[in-house]
Amino acid sequence: MVMLVKVVLSVARRESTQIAARPIFKAEPFVNSFDTASAPDLWADWLLESRFSGEQAVRRALLDSIESDVDRLLDHAQLKPGMTLLDVGSGDGTVPLRAIERMGAQVHVHMTDVSPRLLDYAKEQARERGVASQCRFSLCGAQALEAIADASVDAVTARAVIGYLPEKAAVFREFFRVLKPGGRISLAEIIRRDEAFETCSLRKLVEAGRDAPENRFFALLHRWKRTQFPDTEIETARMPMTNFSERDLVSFAMQAGFADIHMEFHIDIGAPVSHTWDALLDSTPFPWAPTLRTCMAEQFSADERAIFEQVMRSEVGKGQMRTATRVAWISATRPAA
Repeated sequence: MVMLVKVVLSVARRESTQIAARPIFKAEPFVNSFDTASAPDLWADWLLESRFSGEQAVRRALLDSIESDVDRLLDHAQLKPGMTLLDVGSGDGTVPLRAIERMGAQVHVHMTDVSPRLLDYAKEQARERGVASQCRFSLCGAQALEAIADASVDAVTARAVIGYLPEKAAVFREFFRVLKPGGRISLAEIIRRDEAFETCSLRKLVEAGRDAPENRFFALLHRWKRTQFPDTEIETARMPMTNFSERDLVSFAMQAGFADIHMEFHIDIGAPVSHTWDALLDSTPFPWAPTLRTCMAEQFSADERAIFEQVMRSEVGKGQMRTATRVAWISATRPAA
């Protein structure tokens, strides 16, 4: 988001005088929260539909961009013929079904999720591919894998799951419990802490420069970004999605008893998957965050919408928008002895 602020600064200074001269910084407490266990259907709606902004081009581009991540995850799992893979938070079944695609009949997979609807979707995908006999499905969460017996699987994968959960140490303990001695975890987690810190910085920028003309735009930018991330240090430390770092994940793995722990932290900066104004309007990074279109309709006045759209749409049209993705890749082994 820092890049976004830098990109639009000069434009905002030029255009922001068109907004009515009234205070627009609103310092309400951050109220966004999300519990995957209490709102599984909301998660299913986002995973299967709303993350694609209603555009087939965005759907294709996003799914294509995920393929290499899935293969990397499976490479680190080091599956061998005859093994059983447990995929936690399987969602639409992308990771376990790709494992079968890579290894054929030589691997069995066990998919878990908190959403009955997503499990039904994954079951249907397995049936359509003719691999249902290699698959098991269980309705349970990562913090308590009740359906999985002790020392019963050879590898555990999870992609963008742990970060949403409050009891991350418990998740690693469960992974350790269900793995056979010598079994491996292969995990990929998006690290959101920097995005929260950037939103906090944006709030401070707005508070420090209330009378500056360009501050009117940044107040609106802050109003949108805080629907996605907390904007105070206290709330950042309280929210499961933002209160941990990649190093914390390593610590959780160590505390659970894992050995041969390897972590790589990747930061990739580039153009967003969606390149149109409508795609930006209708996109949302999380199930609980409103789209920009909804945010502008419900939280902006008509003149605020006009200046915000003028600045943001100009940057989208010039192709100057950039996104940063921060991912921690972790693999480890349950000791054989």
